[in-house]
Amino acid sequence: MTTVEGRTDLQHTAIVRQKPLMTMPQILVMNLGFFGIQYSFGMQQTAVNPVYEFLGADPADLPILNLAGPITGLLIQPLIGALSDRTWSPRWGRRKPFFVLGAIGCSVCLFLFPFVTAVWMAVLLLWLLDASNNTAMEPYRAFIADKLPPSQLGKGFLAQSFFTGLGITLANVSLYVFQQLIEGGTEAGIPYWVLGSFMLGAVCSIGSVLVSVLRTPEIPPTEAELAQLRAKKGGFGPALKEIGEAIVEMPPELRKLGLVYLFQWYGMVCYWQFVALSIAKSVFPPTPEGKEDAVAWTGLVNGWYNIVTFSVAFSLVAFARKRGAKLVHCFCLLLAAVGLLVFPSVTNKYLLFVPIIGLGIAWASIMGVPYIMAVRMIPSTRYGVYMGIINMMIVIPMLIQSVTFGAIYSGVLGENPNNAIRFAGVCLGLAAAVMLWIKEPPIVRDVDEVGYLPAAGH
Repeated sequence: MTTVEGRTDLQHTAIVRQKPLMTMPQILVMNLGFFGIQYSFGMQQTAVNPVYEFLGADPADLPILNLAGPITGLLIQPLIGALSDRTWSPRWGRRKPFFVLGAIGCSVCLFLFPFVTAVWMAVLLLWLLDASNNTAMEPYRAFIADKLPPSQLGKGFLAQSFFTGLGITLANVSLYVFQQLIEGGTEAGIPYWVLGSFMLGAVCSIGSVLVSVLRTPEIPPTEAELAQLRAKKGGFGPALKEIGEAIVEMPPELRKLGLVYLFQWYGMVCYWQFVALSIAKSVFPPTPEGKEDAVAWTGLVNGWYNIVTFSVAFSLVAFARKRGAKLVHCFCLLLAAVGLLVFPSVTNKYLLFVPIIGLGIAWASIMGVPYIMAVRMIPSTRYGVYMGIINMMIVIPMLIQSVTFGAIYSGVLGENPNNAIRFAGVCLGLAAAVMLWIKEPPIVRDVDEVGYLPAAGH
């Protein structure tokens, strides 16, 4: 049973609801679909930019070619969040129809991606893939907030971190394994081992989401919530209006989190776009074979930091409870900053796995810890729209990076991918500093949890 405090106006109050505690296996099954979604995201991180290069794209154009991610996230996630807040079907539920539709789109795009023959085709499929990814991801975060009482929200969001690490690990490791097993390539120059990783992702995306959908029922809305849903006008227009209202009424501490996200995600995108080029420059010979080896080794490096992610994800729950989510996230970001500053100076391919540990710990925190704070800042009837707005805080820095970093890379960093990785480290360090500015909201206790306290407890 759970009590949640929220605003007192009639339209956006936080409903007091009964939410049964879930067992750890149930929480893991509920989050399993995140595994497939993040496999797809892992392929975007590691394989899409090399595909652009195999097709003859200029490395300086990579930020522009990756505009799909920030723009689709900016437009789709808040809209899907607002629509899912207004949705209820006794048969299909509230959030599930959206992330099932998104997972189907991801599977189709992953299947088709390695068959592209020109850069424009890869760009088009990336737009469709990222739109599908965003359609699935936003309702999933709101789904966790819908299902879990406050004492289990940390486990829920960090279970998503666990499956984020696991999904991206499989995506990256598959690139290396398939390179060792499969030879040849398409007429467009895309190796068949890249094709194998995309095919595996197509299966994982839809399969894992279906398991979660079939095994985890949504909590039906209360009569008060149903009355609110019936009172709301449907359609895109009212949903867009609600997004605007939610932005205007955003809690001040959530706005500060947006500044953390500006530095945090700008830096992460710089890393993803230039890590393969950095490894190629620092470790491998400047030959076509060296470039392919660097792409495969990047898969292992990224896979390793995601192994770190799912290894430490649940330990962060205890640290966040004991030390506070703010300090935990700050410390994790600092570890990543130090690791990325060291990373480009490493010339031994095996030693690359040491500094990247910091990024793995930070990635576990990035995918879970800020949401523990965020859900304590927003009313329960607006989980969907605010999760979409939080994603806007993610994609706006990505969009800014896409249109600004090309000039920074050429004019300031000397077109050196190693400098791009160091720049990413500086950004994550700034994010850690801004994190200290946030006043963390108090933890909301569960009624069941309070019931177990000694009689003299408060």
